[in-house]
Amino acid sequence: MKVAIVTGGSSGIGQSAAIQIAERGVGVILTYSGNLQGALDTVAAIEKEGGTAVALPLDVGDTGGFPAFRDCVVDALRDTWQRDTFDHLVNNAGFGQMAMFEDTTEELFDRFTRVLLKGPYFLTQTLLPLMADEGAVVNTSSNSATSVAEPGYSAYATMKGGLNVLTRYMAKEFSTRGIRVNAVSPGSTRTRISGNAFEKFPEVIPALAAKTALGRLGEPDDVGMVIAGLLSDESRWITAQNIDVSGGFNL
Repeated sequence: MKVAIVTGGSSGIGQSAAIQIAERGVGVILTYSGNLQGALDTVAAIEKEGGTAVALPLDVGDTGGFPAFRDCVVDALRDTWQRDTFDHLVNNAGFGQMAMFEDTTEELFDRFTRVLLKGPYFLTQTLLPLMADEGAVVNTSSNSATSVAEPGYSAYATMKGGLNVLTRYMAKEFSTRGIRVNAVSPGSTRTRISGNAFEKFPEVIPALAAKTALGRLGEPDDVGMVIAGLLSDESRWITAQNIDVSGGFNL
């Protein structure tokens, strides 16, 4: 059985991706930070459909914890799947917060850097020796770094833009091992991002839907299915790409 690691698998896009990947017959190691119950819910949903999943704690903003996480991955691979390698990595964990340029603090900027860019870079570096050849990586980016420039997201989008560049370089360097690397760039999606903003401020949804060609807010499964598809053999000839998954936002 193939095995995928999905960071931030306790809710939203990561949770959907973990479930969609498992539905394709792949074992899943999913990570969580502060949402243990969400991670357990993801594992339960996968096991209910006959899949296999393990939830592990991980703070992607703390590179000092990566070696210990790697050891936990080794244990999970051995104990659950009798393997010493895994096949796929989804760098999805992150956070969002709106702050106008003049109000963005150095502390917030540094946190964005640690979680959204430095974390995926060095987590992938830490796990790469455990990754099997011919595997695949998907990085969750954002259309705020490509086709959308809304006030208040300068720092967030800057890190996602860096992740897009990193995706291309990963694809180039990992290609010698047959490992594909792609990114997905969701538009506005109904997740827990920015402190459950869409639940707290539902009045913003109609305006976002009106700016979307397909006429609605994105759902986690809209993106999770694309991530699962990029990891699958059907996408074996796709690498170094950034897929916009926004329903045609600002089209």
